[in-house]
Amino acid sequence: MPSFTEARVNDIDGHNIILKNRERISSRVIVGCGGPHDPLRKKFWKEKSLNIAVNFVLMDGDFDDGVDLYFGSTAPGDYAWMIPKDGGANIGIGIQTQFSRGKSLTMADDFFDQFEGEVTSMSGSISNFTKEHYLLVGDAAGMVLPSNGAGITTAMIGGRIAGQVIAEHIRNGKSLGQYQVHWNKKMGKVMKYSKRGMSWGNLMFRSPDWLVNTGFNSMTKPLIWRAITCRPMFGLF
Repeated sequence: MPSFTEARVNDIDGHNIILKNRERISSRVIVGCGGPHDPLRKKFWKEKSLNIAVNFVLMDGDFDDGVDLYFGSTAPGDYAWMIPKDGGANIGIGIQTQFSRGKSLTMADDFFDQFEGEVTSMSGSISNFTKEHYLLVGDAAGMVLPSNGAGITTAMIGGRIAGQVIAEHIRNGKSLGQYQVHWNKKMGKVMKYSKRGMSWGNLMFRSPDWLVNTGFNSMTKPLIWRAITCRPMFGLF
């Protein structure tokens, strides 16, 4: 069986995938999992989603065991972090331009000091992952939790659901629309609570640093933790 791991997709036409070398590959189902700029998404999905600019570096060195999070003017509209690892740390920063007041990720240079980071983008969820025989998975489908930018676990869950539905579609004629149904059943509440946490966060991000600092205390810790972990704020809904 030929390998296409390094092939570039130039276009999608019906059931055909057209590679850069003009070779055509036919498929009953085509899945786009190439991130927010996936060619399948760019051609057949016009829906825009939330873009969050993210910059991070891996640093060698000795770091405390605790995870540090930074909010307010350090990372307008989002947050920055330091996550210790064996022999180093993952240090990053995210911003939302609507709260950045003209600042961009160039401000990350001050946060990282002399270190350089890698820039990527993450997208918020779109309303429908399926169109006819086309499916989107992962970042291409916006399977990113808006409140914290997490996307690896959600992409794995989406990929598993998509694979199961595609297999049933080929074997038994099951509708590909069941992909969306099963996703909503499995992850619908998590995404809803994440978006709700994002809304709460947006109110916080409009506040001055002193008010943000005041809001982080022993009384609010349970609520903040529930928002970060995408659970209902008061444990009820």
